[in-house]
Amino acid sequence: MPFAYYARLTRAQQAIYRKSDAATEIRLPRPETLHPRVAALEAALASEDRAATQRASALLIAGLCEAMDLPPVRVEVLAARPSARWGELHGLYTNARGKPITIQLWMRTAKQKRVVAFRTYLRTLLHEVGHHVDYTSLRLADSFHTEGFYKRESSLFYQLVPERSTPEGRA
Repeated sequence: MPFAYYARLTRAQQAIYRKSDAATEIRLPRPETLHPRVAALEAALASEDRAATQRASALLIAGLCEAMDLPPVRVEVLAARPSARWGELHGLYTNARGKPITIQLWMRTAKQKRVVAFRTYLRTLLHEVGHHVDYTSLRLADSFHTEGFYKRESSLFYQLVPERSTPEGRA
């Protein structure tokens, strides 16, 4: 079932929405090769070092782009998230003609200036990579937040962060 905003889209946009919604998974050929980059990102974020977090984010995104045969992306990690009445901006994908494709991520919350939780940060990173997939791999003219979009994001997340098993008898 489409999200509520679907009814406000033009017919052309609805066709793009349906195509996006139909693609529900991204399968990485060897996700385990990216696990060290994920661990490095987690360590960099925990160190609260913006430059280290940017390097680790760029390495992970480069690995994802290579694995999915996507064009490269420039990565910027900034300090505190921008905010307004509508909320906080977590990440931003830009693909302006004549400029490098860029993903911007913010590593600190807007109000408290605390470092974002690792899983939240990684989900934001994968969300922005999802927009890159929509434009460069699926060749969609727009990148809508569809159920399929969120399923693709989750499929990447669970390949990169497999569920950790708990010791027997403990939940």
